[in-house]
Amino acid sequence: MSLDASAINPSAARAEASSQSTGDLPSRAQYVVVGGGVIGTSIAYHLALLGATDVVLLERKQLTSGTTWHAAGEIVSGGTTEDALWMARYSAELYARLEEETGLSTGFRQCGYLQLATTARADESLRRETAYMRSVGMTKEVLSPREVAEMVPLMRTDDLVRGFWTPDEGRANPVDVTMSMAKGARQRGVRIFEETEVTGFTIEKGRVTGVTTPRGDIECEKVVLSAGLWGRELAAKAGVTVPLQAAEHYYLLTEPIAGVTPESVPVIEDGEAYGYYREEGGGLLVGMFEPVAKAWALDGTPRESAFAVLPPDWDRMGPFLEVAMKRFPALEDVGIRTLFCGPESFTDDLSPMLGESPEVDGLYLACGLNSVGILSGGGLGHMMAQWLIEGFPPLDLTSVGVDRAHEFQATRQFREERTVQRLGFLLNDLSWPNAQNEHARNVRRSPYHSQHVADGAHFVATSGWEYPDYFAGAGVTPTVKWGFERGEHFDRVRAEHLQARESLAMFDLTLMSHHLVQGPHAMAVLNRVCANEVDVPVGRIVYTQWLDERGGIIADLTVTRQAEDAYMVISGDTIHRRVPAWIRRQTRDGEFVTVTDVTGGYALLSVQGPRSREVLQSISPDDWSDEAFPYLSARRTELGYTPLWALRVTYVGELGWDLLVPTEFGATLYDQLREAAAPFGFQPTGVGALETMRLEKAFRDMGHDIDSTDTPLEAGLGFAVAWDKQGGFVGRDALLKQKESGPLTNRLVNVLLDSPDYDLYGDEPVYWDGAPVGHIRSGGFGHSLGAACGIAGISREDGIKPADLAAGSFEVDVAGTRVPAQVSLKPFFDPERARILS
Repeated sequence: MSLDASAINPSAARAEASSQSTGDLPSRAQYVVVGGGVIGTSIAYHLALLGATDVVLLERKQLTSGTTWHAAGEIVSGGTTEDALWMARYSAELYARLEEETGLSTGFRQCGYLQLATTARADESLRRETAYMRSVGMTKEVLSPREVAEMVPLMRTDDLVRGFWTPDEGRANPVDVTMSMAKGARQRGVRIFEETEVTGFTIEKGRVTGVTTPRGDIECEKVVLSAGLWGRELAAKAGVTVPLQAAEHYYLLTEPIAGVTPESVPVIEDGEAYGYYREEGGGLLVGMFEPVAKAWALDGTPRESAFAVLPPDWDRMGPFLEVAMKRFPALEDVGIRTLFCGPESFTDDLSPMLGESPEVDGLYLACGLNSVGILSGGGLGHMMAQWLIEGFPPLDLTSVGVDRAHEFQATRQFREERTVQRLGFLLNDLSWPNAQNEHARNVRRSPYHSQHVADGAHFVATSGWEYPDYFAGAGVTPTVKWGFERGEHFDRVRAEHLQARESLAMFDLTLMSHHLVQGPHAMAVLNRVCANEVDVPVGRIVYTQWLDERGGIIADLTVTRQAEDAYMVISGDTIHRRVPAWIRRQTRDGEFVTVTDVTGGYALLSVQGPRSREVLQSISPDDWSDEAFPYLSARRTELGYTPLWALRVTYVGELGWDLLVPTEFGATLYDQLREAAAPFGFQPTGVGALETMRLEKAFRDMGHDIDSTDTPLEAGLGFAVAWDKQGGFVGRDALLKQKESGPLTNRLVNVLLDSPDYDLYGDEPVYWDGAPVGHIRSGGFGHSLGAACGIAGISREDGIKPADLAAGSFEVDVAGTRVPAQVSLKPFFDPERARILS
């Protein structure tokens, strides 16, 4: 996952590689790949493998000279995300067969992967991971401390809870991997030019049309930036935001140790100690992912940097070396060959930056690999090549799409502060479902923030927004322990959840994204991109999805018609920048439409619950009755001093309204509503309760429950499709074909555990009559239902019909325990929507 001593002198590893392309650059190419590390060479190789015949790769210095040359080359599949697992397993298969194709070894060997659990929370995390791995057909063994000791006699094991062993994984040599793929690319016609720096781009009408270099310019159709450490600065030359930051990253390499051989020491990960170990040259390589790291080159990666080696900080690394000595006592008496420090680039959320940029069409990103570039490189290259050729990726990449990034995340201060915690989070802390970044916080705050603080809010953050997860009580400091244990969070969310069901809640949803779409062709363009009909009367709210040509869901949102030529589009924060980019790309010549980001202008407050109408009516002169203000309608109204748009919608399954509060009135209106709600026993309510309530109602969450691999039919959202509307919509043909093809073989279903003693967080395997059929996508405790519930994606070759589900026997594997469960296409709470329509 990190640094490797085997390439300290990269010239020897490069010697076998065939020579670079020489001579003049071509004047044009179909695809230009920028960056000659493992990612760039993999993309170029796979483009050629998939049939592209006009590919050029440009490397500013020499192949592997960024971070690839010092990567550890671990090929392991820790974690439970579908895309990461697929890329890691594909990479292992590719590296194992490349030598036969190219004649250059990748150094890949299966030495095995051993994960250590030294605490109860680490044990549960790894048991959950093991359940997932086994359900997809991987071999993962659970070992006792004695069995671990027998496997690695040199290692201390008396503090272990368990070990987790994956025998068919291991390591490769990063330089050899890269050179083998580079040779394979050349053999298929890819032209590779080293010592060729890309200094700029040519852009016409919002689309990249070429790259500029000191050796000449190249016209092209698509560009892929896989420039690693230089990704942020290079993308900025095209006006594209890519918030990457390099950090110092360490490993220690020892002299040979008696008993240490490639066969006796596999890749070992000790998460709670923030370290990993493996054999290297008869000694040990000790890798450190310190929880307090240091950013490097905040003002930009030095232009002439290549094969960079940074001065090590022995004082800062000392405590981690002491921990390593406790794990391997032999380290106390062995000589040290080097304490190596090199730069690695990280993103703020530890997910890579992939896909077409929202600012410039045809300009793709493949960077920010967060120290797992070799592990992911083969699969990522295949996936990106398919994306470039076909127009969409084979997997859903919502969580890693570059369009999730925001400009503030690229500011110097944010990068400096956030980077401190990236390494420790990567190796360990992200394992806990309630872990939160502690640095670069309080960046974006709603007008209600000060009152939330006074009410004892526990804040969580997404896209920089601070929002209350739950409230500990006025004057009380919330207590949160990272891990899986139920604590204050569980009890407080339960109380807030039940209060919302029984009386009233006000949720601060200011983090939602708002875009005002206007112009003479606003309706035409939106009706083309929306699967539902948006040619509706003014004041009507339309729930809809946006689809790609395959019928896959790329956005889930509401569209409110505010005037004949104006619509308000409200979406989740993670696809904020996708909205204007998609509308721009779907606007045809001769059409005029503007998209204005008005997120900062509104402080969205969602007032929900059986008493919501009474509270709102009490401070408004307007009629809030069901007859005057029906479900899915919107109108201008006033509450107290505040003129605003009110939308009768719900994300929790109750009578309620979303209030688009002008930001300057936010604090004032919140105070007035709290006073009006006091007679109904009002207590502040966090988004934790909203999440458990929406799961009970089976309301979908874009990027979690639904993504581009799901169609509206599979997701249970066929009711939001206007099949026969004039002009159709993007993805209609694919959706019609699926509709006419018989029973669906993939579906989203609702799951309710039979026992209240288990919790769901997502990724738990679902078994149907004893066979694995899918996984929980989102889970939480259904406090109104009395047990954990969730939304799962399942597959069955014979099709999935309600009668099949009713007749089946279902279980969910929770950390190795099969728990009986109910499965249904309908929500378990209020399936007839009586509460919503009251």
